Amino acid sequence: MWEEDDTGAKQVMLFGRKQRSIDKLLVVEDEPLVAFDTEHLLSEQGFTVVATVDRVADAVRLIEGGVALDLVLVDVNLADGSGIDVARAASQRAIPVLFVTGACPVDAEGVAVGCLAKPYTSRDLLASIDAIESWVEGRKPARMPGGLRLFGGGSSMTGLT
Repeated sequence: MWEEDDTGAKQVMLFGRKQRSIDKLLVVEDEPLVAFDTEHLLSEQGFTVVATVDRVADAVRLIEGGVALDLVLVDVNLADGSGIDVARAASQRAIPVLFVTGACPVDAEGVAVGCLAKPYTSRDLLASIDAIESWVEGRKPARMPGGLRLFGGGSSMTGLT
């Protein structure tokens, strides 16, 4: 199937999948099994996992180094500090951040587009990324997974039940 891009050039669209606006992800998680599972899931779904790191310093270094990123997935409680510091660095570069954590920080709304509560399923993580993609593009998300809260303009959307 052929699809035209913004310039009018034709591109092949395989298996009817649309091109994502969120493709390049940074995963910041200090629980090895969660980090591995997340990276594996995202890679299998066609996302580009630019890096998976377990330290605030490493994540901030990547972000401040100008690595191309579309979304940062970050846990709040990391071995060497707070994921909030990672989110601040990303927000200074207009990179959206999704906290994936057991407890969403009180000041999360100022530095992140949302929070996904742990534990979450693979399906909920993928649906959360889709919802953020819609949100960033100015569209209402088709599905709000359980445990997801999106922030915006002083109000929030929630998939919490």
